[in-house]
Amino acid sequence: MKERPILFSAPMVRALLAGQKTQTRRAFSKRMIDTMYNAAHMGEVSYFIDGGEMEENDLSYVADWCPYGKIGDRMWVRETWRGVVEISPPDAIKPEYGVARYIPAQEHCKRIEYAATQECGDDPWRPSIHMPRWACRILLEIVSVRVEKLNDCSVSDALAEGVFTWWREIEQTASDHPAPPAIYRELWESINGAGSWAANPWVWVVEFRRI
Repeated sequence: MKERPILFSAPMVRALLAGQKTQTRRAFSKRMIDTMYNAAHMGEVSYFIDGGEMEENDLSYVADWCPYGKIGDRMWVRETWRGVVEISPPDAIKPEYGVARYIPAQEHCKRIEYAATQECGDDPWRPSIHMPRWACRILLEIVSVRVEKLNDCSVSDALAEGVFTWWREIEQTASDHPAPPAIYRELWESINGAGSWAANPWVWVVEFRRI
């Protein structure tokens, strides 16, 4: 069993905490696409990247390359955070780092606060990418990994992505809402940019449970 970090935005952290998010989709990186082309050249896998459909034996090979882990592995969630200290240790905040990037040592923290569920306050937040493992509060266990095209996201999949948590936060006065896949399309493009849904990339679909 291995542990790997994974980043989530504040709305998705709230969906995780509410038990409404049990899946995440992440697009193939260019490096992954190149790896699959090389594997296809060697006959290890089909040319599914171009063909648009995976062949019967492709997934067992491709799943081994998942950067988020395999079934039984764990992902610890990185989110925007800050470590509240009573007295900063001497010269802990080095000028070249700047206050916003200062990460206190664990033993200096009075408590940990998280932007997803905490009032803003005066202290600067630490970017999620700089969260150390000891500050993590959410641990996920992978229960399945598959590969598909982004646009194949079904109604049940979109619900498992926690779309309604996000939708309620951006449309607080809305009495009605689009179908879950349509909401997920908006969510995806809010993260990945206009046109990213129409591009229909290959994605990792990682299903998990909170532990």
